[in-house]
This record gives sequence, structure tokens and C-alpha cells, in this order.
Amino acid sequence: MYSISKKISLGKKALIAKESFINAETSPSVVTQFICPDCNHENSIEIIPYNSGFPIFQMYDKDHILSKSELLKNGMVSETSQRMIHFGELTVDDLPTLYFGTACKTCHSKYICVFSYGEKQPGLTILNISGIWKYKELE
Repeated sequence: MYSISKKISLGKKALIAKESFINAETSPSVVTQFICPDCNHENSIEIIPYNSGFPIFQMYDKDHILSKSELLKNGMVSETSQRMIHFGELTVDDLPTLYFGTACKTCHSKYICVFSYGEKQPGLTILNISGIWKYKELE
């Protein structure tokens, strides 16, 4: 799990075994699998709430890594409702949204995972993976 610092171009979206986790399913961590579209290897990822990931803002701030329009067009995030704007302009399900980079264990293709985590309403804590996309760094 790592931060992405260079501009990237997105590729195929990977198939994910499970994308949404509620309450006790998020503790102490979430583990799911995704299939690499290049080699069909099943990879595991583990997300530890309040420990994993980097703020999605780092991606679109000054179009540093990806532009807002690319994030929206690819369904990685959506525009945040005005009542939750304190989480940033772009979020997943109006919750704090994070990302991280990972790689296929077999062919070493690079992937970006985007997810949100937080309390949707009192007593309902949700971790929702928006998706996992293959990417290439641009020169």
C-alpha cells in the first residue's frame, strides 16, 4: 500500500469480491480480493480503518495526479453534497474518501483503490470500496 505521486492514466477496472462493509465487518480490518484483468490472478487487499489510505484530495489538488473530471468520469468519486462539503469536493457516499496504490502479486501491474469510511448515520458505520483500477504512470 503506497501513495501515488506522479500523474497517471487509468486503465481497466478490476473485479472486486466484496465492495461494501457495515459496522462489525469493518473491525479490525476489511479484507477483500480483486482479479487482475491482465493475468487473472486473485489478489488480496486489507484496509485498516483510520490507518490505511491517503486523502483523495491529494489526487486532484491542482490536477497533480488525476483531474476532478477524470475521477468523476471513471466513477471513482462523486460530487459531495453541500451538507458534507467539509469532507472535500469529491467523495464516495459523502464520507471521508481515501485511496492507495497496490500491485498484482503475479504480473506486477499497478492498481489504485478508492474507498470511503465513516459513520453514515448514528449506529451505521460503512466502508465502501468505489473500485480498483489499473493505472500507468505518465512520463
